[in-house]
Amino acid sequence: MEDRSGFGYFLLGLGIGVAAGILWAPRSGEETRALLADKAGEGAEYLRNRAQDGTEYVKQRGEDVRQSAADLYEKGRHQVSRQRETLNAAVEAGKQAYRDAMGDARTAASSVGTGHPGDGV
Repeated sequence: MEDRSGFGYFLLGLGIGVAAGILWAPRSGEETRALLADKAGEGAEYLRNRAQDGTEYVKQRGEDVRQSAADLYEKGRHQVSRQRETLNAAVEAGKQAYRDAMGDARTAASSVGTGHPGDGV
């Protein structure tokens, strides 16, 4: 029994325990079998309930994660939209500043080139 995990020793102990329980059982064989069947049924019912609870827990956590992801997606989408609007406004402001500067340059160039009296030209 050179099993590293000790599983072999566990099985040996389990077998010895079952044998001792049968030898010194206070009930008859039929009563013991009925008791074991009842306890096995109770254990199975307990496991079914725990599995159902676990399933409900996993479903709830999945829904929570799904909702969090949807919230984060909406926040990100809103932020990108705001940044896009800010960028568009900045581009439009830059275009307008360029138009204004070009208009001022044309106005200055046309007043210098016309030679109006009093311009000093």
